[in-house]
Amino acid sequence: MNYLEHPETIKHFQSICDACQELTCRHHNISELRLYADGYLHALRRCERLDRREQEKLEKLIERWILDPSSFIGPDGDISTLFHRKEIGR
Repeated sequence: MNYLEHPETIKHFQSICDACQELTCRHHNISELRLYADGYLHALRRCERLDRREQEKLEKLIERWILDPSSFIGPDGDISTLFHRKEIGR
């Protein structure tokens, strides 16, 4: 099963995605996005808001999502300026 089922898990996934998109719009790099997501997931793990299985699914999904360059369209909204391409081109 590669999808999220629990509403609480979906809420946290959306929260991380929204925050990472905002950070992308402020020109943070992929390493900084990963640090943010890792911190969020660590805090979530420490407060035990999700059961272990849901936490693991969320962590795997976030990892794949951050590594997918199509997840981060640049601040101008143009798909030809994907965030990951700008990172490589620096």
